[in-house]
Amino acid sequence: MTQPGTMTAMSKAMQDCVEACMSCHTVCEETMSSCLQRGGQAQMQIMRALMDCSEMTRMCADMMMRRSPMAAEMCAMCAKACDMCAEACAAMPDDPQTARCAESCRRCAEMCRAMA
Repeated sequence: MTQPGTMTAMSKAMQDCVEACMSCHTVCEETMSSCLQRGGQAQMQIMRALMDCSEMTRMCADMMMRRSPMAAEMCAMCAKACDMCAEACAAMPDDPQTARCAESCRRCAEMCRAMA
């Protein structure tokens, strides 16, 4: 029997999505640091996408973990931010860090779309 005010356990799909969001958040933060160290105009152009994606993935994971009634809408927005970031990072295919980021963003976007 569930006590009043307790939450049901997260589904496996939701747990996987939270993990993908947190992983993507971490990779975006690492990629921002890498881009700032290198400098240059090309890196500056992807900074907004990285910042948006980093914040959206963290917020999305938080909302899923607390079972927010807006989590599905946040997952849809997060997928869009991840798609935009993946596209920006893919513009620099010779950089292993941005390639890793694009891959993480694509995975997260796919999982968030499934949750939306």
